[in-house]
Amino acid sequence: MPLILASSSPYRRALLQRLNLPFSVQSPDIDESPLPGETPLDLSLRLAREKAAAIAARNPGALVIGSDQVAAFQGEPVGKPGSFEAAREQLRRFGGHDVLFHTALCVTDGQRHLLEHVPTECRFLALDDARIEHYLRVEQPYDTAGSAKAECLGVALMERMRSDDPTALIGLPLIALCRMLRAFGLEPLGAHTGNGQP
Repeated sequence: MPLILASSSPYRRALLQRLNLPFSVQSPDIDESPLPGETPLDLSLRLAREKAAAIAARNPGALVIGSDQVAAFQGEPVGKPGSFEAAREQLRRFGGHDVLFHTALCVTDGQRHLLEHVPTECRFLALDDARIEHYLRVEQPYDTAGSAKAECLGVALMERMRSDDPTALIGLPLIALCRMLRAFGLEPLGAHTGNGQP
C-alpha cells in the first residue's frame, strides 16, 4: 500500500522521513478558510481530514496522511503572519500569554478515516521589540502559524511548552501517527501486520 503525505510543508516532510518509511508527497490544494463560527480545534480537524480525503480520492489503494495546525490565542484562530509587520504584532500580543496550537492528524485508505488531535500549550516570554525584531530577521517565520518556529530559534521565545507529542508543534505528531499507521497494518518498526490490527 503506497504511503502518501498530503502536504506541501517541508517541515512535515522532514518529520515523516524520521520513520524511514517509503512515501511520496502530494499537495492537496484545498481551501483552508474557516467556516463561520468554526472553532480553531474544529478547523484543524476538518482541514486534516479534507487534505487526506482529497489525495485519497486521486490515489485509490493508497494510505494517506493529512495534517493541519491552527494556533489559538484567547480562543480565536491565529493565522500565518505573511509579513514582518504582522509577525511582530503577533509576538507583541503573545508576550506573557499562552497560545494553544491545535495539531490534527488524519490517516485514511479512502474507506476508513482515523482522526486525532494533539494540543500543545506554549507560554510566550514578554519580549521587547529589539529581541522580537532580531528573531524575525534571523528566522523569517512568516509561513508559520503564530510566528514561532519552535524547532529552530523560536524555542527562545518560549517560557514553557506542554504536549504529549514533541513533534506536534512542528506540524506532524509522530507518536500519534505511529499509532494510527499500526491500525492500518503498517508497523514503523518493520513488521507489517497485514490485518489492520496493532
